[in-house]
Amino acid sequence: MVSPCEVAMTAIETPVPMDDDADLADASADAGYGPVRRRDQQSESGIVFQPAEVEDVIVEAIDEDEAEKQAGDAPYAKPQFPALTPKQQGVRRQLRRIQVPPHRLTPLKAAWISIIEPLVEHMKLQVRMNTKRRAVEIRNSENTPDIGYLQKASDYMKAFMLGFDQADAIALLRLDDLFVESFEVKDVKKLQGDHLARCIGRIAGKDGKTKYAIENATRTRISLCEQKVHILGSFANIRLARDSICSLILGSAPGKVYTKLRTVSKRLQERI
Repeated sequence: MVSPCEVAMTAIETPVPMDDDADLADASADAGYGPVRRRDQQSESGIVFQPAEVEDVIVEAIDEDEAEKQAGDAPYAKPQFPALTPKQQGVRRQLRRIQVPPHRLTPLKAAWISIIEPLVEHMKLQVRMNTKRRAVEIRNSENTPDIGYLQKASDYMKAFMLGFDQADAIALLRLDDLFVESFEVKDVKKLQGDHLARCIGRIAGKDGKTKYAIENATRTRISLCEQKVHILGSFANIRLARDSICSLILGSAPGKVYTKLRTVSKRLQERI
């Protein structure tokens, strides 16, 4: 027997069908979303909605040669503006001053003309030697095509002051991916007295044999100035040369370093 409570709950949960439900469902299905717009119906603002007739759209492919010909048939020519000079660009005069160490003063005097020739003739820079300050001063001029040449010239002159040959340092002017890295022997291992002298001798080798072997294998240039080591080359090649030099400083035999260099040189040749 069903209790009165269950009968009441069933009656409440069961929806009572209404006559207008079907009409509302049909109207909502036809209407969709948004306002209903019918043909020739005038809105409150007086706008009449009518279907618009769209003509067939024709898509044509135009070759680049034909486009250039059509551009050539234009009633006026394409304007060509000359490049702005540094003065018009608002570039101010900038100066770079590179100190000359005492032991590089004589080589600088001997090769002065060949050193400043690419800076003056090709880069249109102004270079002079300040004897009071013992420094080389470089600044840009009105004819300098690019202000970046000033920094390149400064790096080139610094490389010469660090002990590199002029033929090697000039590569900094021609290539953008060359750098100079410097470190001291004491940065790797603290050595004093005869131990330091023997370490520098291991890096150089007899008649510079070890130094030249590292340079040829890693395609870099190395300059030894007492306790300082300067390396000129690309980023990856500098890392290879630095690892070989650090191995020599830490006491590795030159034979082991040569073996590693042979492997490195073979890998470089395979990449090329």
